Amino acid sequence: MKSKMLHEITQFLNSFNLSLLQVPMLLPLSLDSRFNFDAACSTIGPQVASIQNATLVLAESVAAGTTLRFPNLDDSCGSKSQVVSADICRVALSFATSESSSIYMESWLPRNWTGRFLSTGNGGLGGCVEYNNMAYTSALGFAVVGANNGHDGDTGAPFEGNPEVLADYAYRSIHTNVVVGKEITQRFYRTPHQKSYYFGCSTGGRQGLKSVQDFPDDFDGVIAGAPAADLNALIGWSGHFLSITGTPGQPSFISQSIWRGLISENVLAQCDGIDGVLDGIIEDPNLCNYDPSELLCKDEQTANCLTGTQVQTVRGVYSSWRNFEGNVLYPRQQPGAESSAIGYYDGTPFQYTSDWFRYVIYNSSFDAARITLPEYLHAIAVDPFGVSTWKGDISAFRERNGKLVVYHGQQDGIISPANSERYYEHVSNTMGLSTSSLDDFYRFFRISGMEHCSGGTGASQIGGTGSVAESTNLDPGSNILMALVRWVEEGVAPDTITGYRYKDGIMSSGVAFSRKHCRYPYRNTYDGIGDSTKPESWTCVLPV
Repeated sequence: MKSKMLHEITQFLNSFNLSLLQVPMLLPLSLDSRFNFDAACSTIGPQVASIQNATLVLAESVAAGTTLRFPNLDDSCGSKSQVVSADICRVALSFATSESSSIYMESWLPRNWTGRFLSTGNGGLGGCVEYNNMAYTSALGFAVVGANNGHDGDTGAPFEGNPEVLADYAYRSIHTNVVVGKEITQRFYRTPHQKSYYFGCSTGGRQGLKSVQDFPDDFDGVIAGAPAADLNALIGWSGHFLSITGTPGQPSFISQSIWRGLISENVLAQCDGIDGVLDGIIEDPNLCNYDPSELLCKDEQTANCLTGTQVQTVRGVYSSWRNFEGNVLYPRQQPGAESSAIGYYDGTPFQYTSDWFRYVIYNSSFDAARITLPEYLHAIAVDPFGVSTWKGDISAFRERNGKLVVYHGQQDGIISPANSERYYEHVSNTMGLSTSSLDDFYRFFRISGMEHCSGGTGASQIGGTGSVAESTNLDPGSNILMALVRWVEEGVAPDTITGYRYKDGIMSSGVAFSRKHCRYPYRNTYDGIGDSTKPESWTCVLPV
């Protein structure tokens, strides 16, 4: 039985590798005839160990289909295993970034290398190697690197009293990871990479923008999904909901079940039809001026309604966060994102906000439940190591012909998608460029029905972070990473990205519906006639 299963798995992987080779973009690079992959993997260890400030952890050959185990991975990082879909040479090392800090990083070097280098990013407070994205991109022929951002675990505790560790998180880890990763790649294949890419979402999206802003020569193309840009304000915004919702038992508090049920249903009742299709997707949340007063309890009603105080809570949640002068510090939570934002409304301090104020801004005895606007404004002003990542002048990246693709799910309740619009406009205003001029090097796609980085009720399968190569459309018109590669290498810029929603979430089960997602500021508009589940029934229209 075991041998039969192994045979079937091998057949599947062989057919998968063959299908990849049938995509022109994924054809392996022709290397020197003297290059031997297995021999190179057996000798790369000592070469890595000889790199200044590097300490080799392991160098091993890993066959396609192998399940790697990471028993020492911090529990907060999630899965402790990862299936590898391609033959790779796996190199792991520690690299000292200062006398008191270091990063752990891995380099996955595929047998079928396309000549491309790629760096993955991180998430949250950034102490977890994103093995899933390393597996996805190495299967596509990229020589991939990933790092732990200078500490272990999705926590801010290592920052306390350790400014060098904080520096790694803010900017240094991702740049170091790239410099060292490129060196390892060249030593392994005995030839330099041809093009360099970045691929990250959330904190990883911020790291992508950080590279564009401060290290423009690191990448030819950058994918920055749902970027945590203006990070200090984002951390404050994430925490300020507690002052709006209150805690369980207070008159202002609303239970999670009511957010997911009554309020979410009412949001859709008011705004789902704005785009002309009742499908549970608000195509453009900017058009939704949600009014929760419809849910106000009447007469003696006590169920399936909100009190006047709770109505004000909902209004506060869907309002932009402002300073004492009324200026926007961070844009509003978008209607339709209730389910993915539920962690902000549970009546407790948000973990990342709490960690940031306890371990970065103040100290571990600080009470995060009592943060007020002056403390939030102080954190924004401190901006340690420029972690805000809010520079509007990215002309150096433009001048070296770099290409930036940002995407953001419109159901994202963790990082407001309106903030990515805000950054786009910030770049436009800072550089004095129109949309048509920005289009030459910077394109931003709003993905309707996508939650934070992935998932949601919409056609959100676009080949972004968290994808699995075996179950992802690799056509550049439907895969945002391949779209970037085509833009960088062939000069064909993506006007739209066609997303898919699969039946039961499984590609082999067939397509439930698909939709083209427009580049900002174009708005996806239904023609009112055709089948709304087909992309040809939608058109990108520039708002007047």
